[in-house]
Amino acid sequence: MTAGVRGAADGGSGPLLTAVGLELTFGRNPALRGANFTIEPGEMVAVLGPSGSGKSTLLHCLAGILVPTAGSVVFDGQEVSAMNDVRRSELRRTSFGFVFQFGQLIPELTALENVAMPLRLSGKRRRVAERQALEWLDRLGVGSVADQRPGEISGGQGQRTAIARALVAGPRVVFADEPTGALDSVQGDEVMTLLASVARETDAAVVLVTHEPRVAAYSDREVIVRDGRTDDQRANGERNL
Repeated sequence: MTAGVRGAADGGSGPLLTAVGLELTFGRNPALRGANFTIEPGEMVAVLGPSGSGKSTLLHCLAGILVPTAGSVVFDGQEVSAMNDVRRSELRRTSFGFVFQFGQLIPELTALENVAMPLRLSGKRRRVAERQALEWLDRLGVGSVADQRPGEISGGQGQRTAIARALVAGPRVVFADEPTGALDSVQGDEVMTLLASVARETDAAVVLVTHEPRVAAYSDREVIVRDGRTDDQRANGERNL
């Protein structure tokens, strides 16, 4: 089930995305308390922890959706946490891809139009964008639902479509927040196998937030979040092999 250890184990060129000493407080409630994180190209890292531990908040800081109160997030030598809203939005559009628990596909658009959307937002012509989108839908085994809307397809097909949308623009980091949470175990295994395989082929790093050990088993290593603090299992000499 495990995708196979990549990144540092394969002599990678060093971290692609790093966070050091992240702190974030909502009102009087601290969500992150000195959290650290690092991931290399082609590596899949599972972020685990109980509900309310801060794992999704950590993902949002890494992706530039939230700005930490203290600490820094650095992507490919650029400090994300110091960027303005426009620059962080551009980074999410061009270098990051996202897969969420319920897909978050636009219900009024077909699967093809949903997958083409990131390319259209980047200025590609419709015909070119939709050709690339169809290639990704075919690659993920859902080309047959290209003309259907999200409400007309199964949960598994919807998540495959969401993965195609996340990967169509060639992101360097994919953020997957509970990507199998709305699926049964069979569909979940299919989605994780596809995500791990395609990420490995494209050398994209994958930050996988989950509370399920079965899903985490697809990763190369785990980072445990407890009370806003991180425990990197690689640092402790424990790895998923």
